[in-house]
Amino acid sequence: MENIQYVQYNRNREPTTSIEFLGLEAAKQVKSFHESIDIYQPTPLVKLANLAKEVGVQSIFVKDESYRFGLNAFKALGGSYAIAKKISAQLEEGELSYPYLTSEKVREKLGELTFVTATDGNHGRGVAWTAKKFGHKSVVYLPKGSAKERLESIRSEGAEASITDFNYDDTVRYAEEMANKHGWVLVQDTAWDGYTEIPKWIMQGYITMAVEAYEQLGNIKPTHIFLQAGVGSFASSILGFCVNIYGSERPIATIVEPNLADCIFRTAAANDGALHKVGGDMNTIMAGLACGEPSFLAWDIMKDYADYFVSIPDEVAAKGMRILGNPLSGDERVIAGESGAAGFSFAMEILMNPKYQSLKERMGIDKDSCLLFFNTEGDTDKENYRKIVWG
Repeated sequence: MENIQYVQYNRNREPTTSIEFLGLEAAKQVKSFHESIDIYQPTPLVKLANLAKEVGVQSIFVKDESYRFGLNAFKALGGSYAIAKKISAQLEEGELSYPYLTSEKVREKLGELTFVTATDGNHGRGVAWTAKKFGHKSVVYLPKGSAKERLESIRSEGAEASITDFNYDDTVRYAEEMANKHGWVLVQDTAWDGYTEIPKWIMQGYITMAVEAYEQLGNIKPTHIFLQAGVGSFASSILGFCVNIYGSERPIATIVEPNLADCIFRTAAANDGALHKVGGDMNTIMAGLACGEPSFLAWDIMKDYADYFVSIPDEVAAKGMRILGNPLSGDERVIAGESGAAGFSFAMEILMNPKYQSLKERMGIDKDSCLLFFNTEGDTDKENYRKIVWG
C-alpha cells in the first residue's frame, strides 16, 4: 500500500478570509429553506460506540448523508439552495421557500428555465432533482469514465444527461461554454474569476447538514473533524461553520483527498500562494473527489482554518468502506460510497496502523477524543461498492 502523505498548517496563523457567510445567521436561513421542502428530514447522526472503544477514542460520530432527500448523497443541499436563490434573485423578491418558488404565480412570471452543470455524479443528480421539483429543465454533463449507474440516476430525475470525452475539469469548462451558448443557468460548485455567486450559495446550502449535526450532538463538542474534498466546497463549508460556532475551541480539521486527485494537498504542500492542479484522467475509485483544480473560494477558507491536508491511496478508502459496512456487534451499519468514506478511512488507518502512531500523536488523537465524520454518499455506484466491500 502506498503511504499516506500529509501537510500540517500553523493553527495560529492570521486569517485573511471572511467566513461570515457561513455563520449562524446564514445557517438559519438555509435550514429554514430546506425545511420548507415537502420531503425534508434531518439525516441520522450515527454513534459508533464499540468502534470508538476498539480504536481507543472517546466517541465516533458519522453524519449519514446517504439518507438525504432519498438521493443517496448530500449534494442536493447545495444545488437546491443555489437554484432557489437564483430564482428568488430573478424575481427580485425576498421570499425563499419551496412552496412559494414552485407556485403558479412564480411559474407564470419566470417561465421555464434550464439549469446546466458538470458533475462526477452526486451534484448533477441533486441539480436535476431540484430542477424537476421546481418545474424547470436540467442538462448534466459527466466526465469520461463515469459509472453508467450514476448517469442513469441523473436521467431518472428528468435531466438530459451525457458522458463527455473530457476529464472533470474540462467537463466543467464545457458546461460553462454550453451555458453561455444557450443562455442556460450554470450551477457549479467550484468558483473561478467572474463566477462566485452560485458557488457561494452552494457552499451555504451545505451548512444544513452541519447545523443538524451540531444540534444532534447537543452538549458534545467534537475534538476532530475529517472532511473529504474534491474542489473543496463541502469541506470549506463545514469548516467555516465550525469556526463560526466554536471559535478558538474549534475541532482540529483534516482535509482528505485521493492521491490521484490531490490538488488541495499539493496547493498546501507548495505553500507558495498559487493554486496547484492535477491533470489527466485521475482514475481513483473516489470518483466524487476526482477533481484536479481547487475552488479558490474554498481554498481561501481552508488555508486559513484547516489544520492538516492529507492525500490517501485508494486502498485506504476501500478499507474504510468495509469497516463501516461491516460494523462491530452493537454498532449500526453505515453504507458509505468510495468518496463518502474518505475522511473516515484516513482516520481509521492512522488509528489502526502502528506505522502512523506518530501522526496520530501529532494530531492529538487520544482516549478523550471525539471524532466527527460526514458520510457524503451511499452506494451511488452499487456494482463498484459491492466489488470493493466483497473484496
